[in-house]
Amino acid sequence: MHKEVNSVGLTQTKYFTIEDKIVLESGVEFGPIQVAYETYGTLNDNKDNAILLLHALTGDAHAAGYHNEEDKKPGWWDDMVGPGKAFDTDKYFVISSNMLGGCSGTTGPCSINPQTGKPYGLDFPVITIEDAVKVQKKLVEFLGVKKLIVAGGSMGGMQALEWSIANADMVDAVIIIASTSRLTAQGIAFNAVGRNAILSDPNFNNGDYYDKEKQPEKGLAIARMVGHITYLCEESMHNKFGRRFQYSDKPNFDFNIDFQVESYLAHQGQVFVDRFDANSYLYITKAVDYFDLAQKHGSLKEAFSKTNARFLVMSFTSDWLFPTSQSKEIVQALIKAGRDVSFCEIESPCGHDAFLLEFETQTKIVKSFLAKGENNG
Repeated sequence: MHKEVNSVGLTQTKYFTIEDKIVLESGVEFGPIQVAYETYGTLNDNKDNAILLLHALTGDAHAAGYHNEEDKKPGWWDDMVGPGKAFDTDKYFVISSNMLGGCSGTTGPCSINPQTGKPYGLDFPVITIEDAVKVQKKLVEFLGVKKLIVAGGSMGGMQALEWSIANADMVDAVIIIASTSRLTAQGIAFNAVGRNAILSDPNFNNGDYYDKEKQPEKGLAIARMVGHITYLCEESMHNKFGRRFQYSDKPNFDFNIDFQVESYLAHQGQVFVDRFDANSYLYITKAVDYFDLAQKHGSLKEAFSKTNARFLVMSFTSDWLFPTSQSKEIVQALIKAGRDVSFCEIESPCGHDAFLLEFETQTKIVKSFLAKGENNG
């Protein structure tokens, strides 16, 4: 069924366990940690042709290809990963892993706590982007990689920035798409509303709901609805829905779904509930909120002075969650730190979600950036 010429084809999620405890940024020692990951392409003899893809807030290890012949939907960045694509698997060994705290195979709050034999729930330690990168570093070392390129959009871009500073000796190039060096107060506010929707769900039960008949589905669905609004933009919402009614051309005069946009958000919320864990949403959004390179290193210039990589930074005109101004702030700090940086703002009506949708333009830019490294190499 899945025989596309430039597809990675059928793929399999694998698992790696970090047996030793790692020291989290909070000071807590935590372990063991299982990491879910997928790889595409082949690591070369020099172990230096690897690209680590870092997913956004609710992503997973399945970045490309299909898990079986019946799969209708490929991995989340399938348009960008494969033979001849932006992340060319004929040239590169591409790695994608599920983030620490996630719910798609990597240890998170829904994983079994070996001390109790029950899911961690809120006993799971609070994590940061730095902690996620520590775990990814262990995976990359396990795979035998000596040098690599890191790439990610949104929260993935935050991880890529942290990678470039924390593991400067390993990272040759960094691709940051629709991302930021720290969330704005408005960004934190949207995350806070989502978390409060979950925490106030009567079925949340202080995070201990895994063996219960009722789950905090309403709270998680509302959190997703709020988040999803930030991924779109006014133009894309207007083009998709306008003020059109869902079922007729007249109002219902009640509080049920009236407008198409209401129906769309309700659907997005329900689909999300089927694939994501409410506790993971709490932990990962908090990790995003805590991320602040300037605060941690004194300034952005100081932070980027610790990197050795060259950078590609991309933003999108209609992204108001991580606007172009935040990408430019990163670029200006990189220039001040004397780093090699390329920047491109892409015209798009797709809002923040553009990094998952505008693959044709991104492919040209990424290929050009990677080719420069290949030629210099």
